[in-house]
Amino acid sequence: MKKLFFVSLLAILGAPAAFGASSTPWWQQPTICRISTTNCYVGMGTGFDAGMWDASANCRGMKLICPTALVKGGDEPVPMGKSAISKGTEIKKDFDTGVLAGGCFGARKTSANGTLASVNGKYVNVWCRGILDDPDETVATGEISTGAQPTCATLAERGYVAVVNNRCYGKYYNPNEYYIECGSDLLPTRLIVLNGADYQAGPSANTPATMDAAKTKFDSMYKVSREQHEKYFKPAN
Repeated sequence: MKKLFFVSLLAILGAPAAFGASSTPWWQQPTICRISTTNCYVGMGTGFDAGMWDASANCRGMKLICPTALVKGGDEPVPMGKSAISKGTEIKKDFDTGVLAGGCFGARKTSANGTLASVNGKYVNVWCRGILDDPDETVATGEISTGAQPTCATLAERGYVAVVNNRCYGKYYNPNEYYIECGSDLLPTRLIVLNGADYQAGPSANTPATMDAAKTKFDSMYKVSREQHEKYFKPAN
């Protein structure tokens, strides 16, 4: 009986054609167990290390996180598994690991169409390139200072006003044509048109000798202009 069973088993193993599997290797059979790819990245290219195994997701492939986005910093991008990225304990709160920043993931968070950037959990203005004397960092839409922010006075010295200019802050006003008057806020209190006056021309008898005198004269001119406007330009009933 045992010999008959052994022969029958050999007959089955030696006749795979009867089961329709002669052209398909055993490892490609539909009955072979395979790891689910549900948690895997759909595609990998720039910003991924496709050769590394992510044990937390049971899949091959890890994201390369930029050193600027990591709490510990560093000089090179670091491959991280999905679990570590999800926890976020090793990633700075100001950075988004879902956005590419060159050859790795971890761009600084922005809002308002890129005109604001997150610094220490708060949003600061993104300045158009060339406005800041010594920017700390460059983002996609401009430059930022991660420390002290520009003031109205420091911007006015170079002819700039802190208003949105496309996707960054900083609009230029030629000092030969405009006088930027600053108060206590970031935006100037007044923008005075100089009407083509030549600031290099010599003083006349009516030219104010000091800045205080010039401001007093401007205030007087503004008052007279407003009174005349109210007198001759009355709203329609």
